[in-house]
Amino acid sequence: MADKENTLLIKRYASRRLYNTETSDYVTLEDIAGFIREGREVQIVDLKSGDDLTRQYLLQIIAEHESRGESVLPVDVLNDLVRSYMTPGASVVPQFLQASFEMLRNGQSQMLEKMNAMNPMAKMPGFEIMQAQQKAFMKAMTGGLAGTGVWNAQDGEGKPEERADDAEDLDAIKKQLAELQAKLSKLK
Repeated sequence: MADKENTLLIKRYASRRLYNTETSDYVTLEDIAGFIREGREVQIVDLKSGDDLTRQYLLQIIAEHESRGESVLPVDVLNDLVRSYMTPGASVVPQFLQASFEMLRNGQSQMLEKMNAMNPMAKMPGFEIMQAQQKAFMKAMTGGLAGTGVWNAQDGEGKPEERADDAEDLDAIKKQLAELQAKLSKLK
């Protein structure tokens, strides 16, 4: 496992139930798949024997997803995997697969970094103002659910002075939006 400190320990009882040692509750294979999707490393251990069952359960999760039509592995790849178990040089296959997935992960993260760096909107004049306006608009639309003290028209909460401040903020946003629209019109 990559990070032993962050590894989630799951214990399998004799009844085949899986027990999450962090939350002290029973989990399903789907729960374990969710932990993995969230980026957690998982280790599944038989409580009685201490055997590591992680590989067996991960393969079971993959098999269940494949059987439900959530195919990720092409049939040719599955055939090659089966063949690799039957040939003497099978020790190369796990290392190749691990290196391939590592390259895929690195490539995805580099692509996301480049996309963020090359965002043409970030270089546009007034982009920061537009972002601030978008945040203020969302704050106004959600009724200040994030505990910002914005008046909620549905339940009438908020002090009168807060409502006046919000109206002023909204007027300022409208003015900034009009200025931004004028700048954009000039750019065309």
